[in-house]
Amino acid sequence: MINRELYINKLLAYKDTEFIKVITGIRRCGKSSLLKIFKDEILKENKKANIIYMNFESFEFDDIKNYKEMHDWIKERTKQKQKNYILLDEVQRITGWEKVVNALLIDIDSDIYITGSNAYLLSSELSTYLTGRYIEIKVLPLSFKEFLDFTVLEDNISIEDKFIEYVKFGGMPGIITIKNEADLYENVIKGIYNTVFMKDVVERNKLVDGSLLEKILKFLMSNIGSQISSKKIADYLTSQGTKITHNTVLNYLQMLENAYIIYKAPRYDIKGKELLKTLEKYYIVDTGIRNVTLGFRNSDFGHIIENIVYFELLRRGYDVTIGKTDTLEVDFIATKSNDKKYFQVTYTMLEENVKQRELNSLRQINDNYEKIVLTMDKLYNNTSEDGIKIKYLIDWLLGDD
Repeated sequence: MINRELYINKLLAYKDTEFIKVITGIRRCGKSSLLKIFKDEILKENKKANIIYMNFESFEFDDIKNYKEMHDWIKERTKQKQKNYILLDEVQRITGWEKVVNALLIDIDSDIYITGSNAYLLSSELSTYLTGRYIEIKVLPLSFKEFLDFTVLEDNISIEDKFIEYVKFGGMPGIITIKNEADLYENVIKGIYNTVFMKDVVERNKLVDGSLLEKILKFLMSNIGSQISSKKIADYLTSQGTKITHNTVLNYLQMLENAYIIYKAPRYDIKGKELLKTLEKYYIVDTGIRNVTLGFRNSDFGHIIENIVYFELLRRGYDVTIGKTDTLEVDFIATKSNDKKYFQVTYTMLEENVKQRELNSLRQINDNYEKIVLTMDKLYNNTSEDGIKIKYLIDWLLGDD
């Protein structure tokens, strides 16, 4: 079982607080394992702790069909005059579960942790019952640093080769031990993709036919790092013989976001200091899913590393937008509390015109926040130009910030 220290530390920090801990993320990204590891951490501190654990995808709880039965099952196992740790895995499978959680908060001394694979978990119903009383912990597939921690770095394989593995195979925890078995790896990733797509998107939204939705998802996978609008997608599909309105596209995009398959980076006008309503970018939660679905091409490498940087910034706690300065674009604006950083991401900047293009986007920003170019060129590592830092991407991924 992979110990996700980043997330375990977050759970421990909020342990025994009044907040409900809501753990969200794409199916199979490690949420259930996280709960089990956390359960062990509780028992390390107190061997007599009363822990009530339910996994609603397990056959063990197949007889529990509604929230009243769920409440009764939990209530029978609670203890008076001590803290009850209640861990509920994939709780969204029980309609009305939020009523149970609300009742437990009121009726017993409880510390509650729940997981879910769909953003509907944090829908208006939950907000109504639990406003201001929950903390969301967003779980992502493995970072490159975690990927290295849980794989063997053979003497004859460089860290650059390991990074190429990460780019190709992605970071879903279940693939760590099988990535060198091509057929098995591909079947596992396809299985994850099909389960997420069918259960968390098609079935959850009661779609009769998922083929149109899948065309939209594949379009996004093919256009990582490109500015996208619902009209652009609708026009493309119409040109391919599939007529669709941009409003339908918007609805489908929201479904994919809700299942944590895609993440949207809004566009921000740096000079005008406002979010723009069009031409955002979408990033795919795992490059392995993307590569198995479309096939991996070396020409995609630049876009894929941009995808990796986006999710690394999210892991580090930043809010991430893409930036606009006059006619130029900035890959990422990363904001956290009073801190802000600007990033350009490029596979190579050995050609002078490429180097100047990347630097010019940052030169136009007239403030004192840190400006960074991330590249796969070691030649420029830890250099700077006009106050703009240039860093080797792999070193940055393995660092703390």
